[in-house]
Order: sequence, then C-alpha cells, then structure tokens
Amino acid sequence: MKVLQIKTQKRIEMLDITREVQSVLAESHIDSGVCVLFVPHTTAAVTINEHADPSVKEDILDVLSRLVPYGKNYRHLEGNSDAHIKSTIVSPSLSLIVENGKIALGTWQGVFFCEFDGPRNRRLYIKVIKQ
Repeated sequence: MKVLQIKTQKRIEMLDITREVQSVLAESHIDSGVCVLFVPHTTAAVTINEHADPSVKEDILDVLSRLVPYGKNYRHLEGNSDAHIKSTIVSPSLSLIVENGKIALGTWQGVFFCEFDGPRNRRLYIKVIKQ
C-alpha cells in the first residue's frame, strides 16, 4: 500500500490527482489489475469526472454546496456536518481498472480528491492489486 500526502488549500475543492495515482501505478509494475483508492477521513472523498474543463468541478462543488449548505442548523457540534454529508454522497473509496499498466479512464476523465473541510493535510491510501 502507498500513502499519498495531499495538502488542500480551500475549505471545499477538487484536486486532480490523476498523475499522482498513475505514478504510483507505474511504480507497481503491474500490467493488469485493480487500483483501490481510500480516503481515511470523514470529510473528504474521491471521485472520477471530467478534467479537461475546470468549470465542471466548479459546477459539482456549487451544486453540492447548494444541496448541503455550510452553516445550517446541524446537530454535529464541530460545525462541519455539511462536509460529512458531502463525503458520504461522493464516497471515500474508488476502484479503478488497470489495463496495460494504466488506469482505464475515458478520454475526458480524471481522478479527483475532494476536500469538504479544508484546508488540511490529508492522506489517500492506494492499493494496487495484480490480476
């Protein structure tokens, strides 16, 4: 297992980590298998979406913030319930198919680390499983 260190800059943001994940995959020297990503935090997540146009991630974050607004009258005393809910909606884990030593992504797809309670120093666990 490899641990990727991620430093976020904003309270809510999506960071394109496709290159970093592909780099870990290259280090594993596997041709075919599965790459599992897991976020060991309750207020962050990981997802796949378009990475060619930055406005897509802005739209995603905007809609999530309208669906689950910050600062509402939530019961959780830390004041970050919106971040916990957003993390649950997006998901703290992701499985990626590996073929020919690369993540099998569509033309416009990228892998994103989603921060919902930053800025923080975060970790992403990456486990590569050979077929």
